Amino acid sequence: MIRLSQALQLLHSLVWGPATLILLLGTGIVLSVRTGFPQLRHIGAIFRHTAGTLFHRRDTGAQANFSPVQAVTTALAGTVGTGNVAGVAGAIAAGGPGAVFWMWVSAFFGMCTKFVEIALALRWREDRGGVCRGGPMYYIERGL
Repeated sequence: MIRLSQALQLLHSLVWGPATLILLLGTGIVLSVRTGFPQLRHIGAIFRHTAGTLFHRRDTGAQANFSPVQAVTTALAGTVGTGNVAGVAGAIAAGGPGAVFWMWVSAFFGMCTKFVEIALALRWREDRGGVCRGGPMYYIERGL
């Protein structure tokens, strides 16, 4: 049992060590530079299509299922989740206020990582009988 515990501790230090954090942040930085910082270039469109639509009234003839507020809150609930809220509280408790700064930095570069992931998914998606299929499994298989 002691060997298993030591092996798991070694695996934990490899997976969640500084190298992983550097790779995640480094990937975001490289992708941001290569794509021309879309998180800055399109900041107006981002706010216009998210926060800017929160309080617009829907047309009575619109066929939308959700109001903008409902869509944003549903997306945030699915994206953030309870684990991330508890994770932020834990990070602040363990790392202090500096943890918030590094969360913002990693989130800034993580936006570009997500942008590239979505762009690849759209590029390599396939249409089968009017149903679009895409995602990492498609762009890894077809793109690589």
